[in-house]
Amino acid sequence: MTATVQPTLDGTVPTQSADYETWLAVVWPHFIAAAASGRTFTCYSIADTNRLPDPPNPQAHWGRLMHQLRDEGYIRPAGWACSDRPTTRHSGVRTWKGTAAARREAAA
Repeated sequence: MTATVQPTLDGTVPTQSADYETWLAVVWPHFIAAAASGRTFTCYSIADTNRLPDPPNPQAHWGRLMHQLRDEGYIRPAGWACSDRPTTRHSGVRTWKGTAAARREAAA
């Protein structure tokens, strides 16, 4: 059984990485930069702004990424907001903020 990929609102079909580690190498620097910026963000806002590809398992891997960033000390929970993702009908999502470790990483 093959999964179908839903086109974005502009009609393009998002690319999808073959494995988690390959995908992580592509998206990680964008999230580290967001964390180092000091501003509050959502996972989707960074993915959308940078037109990042979907992971092999979007339902699980976006959350896994955010937990990895948190567990490694780059981000911390900042609160909640309404999602900007068009398909969520403005449901609540976690917001994140970078830590001092993220700012040091960017300065190095």
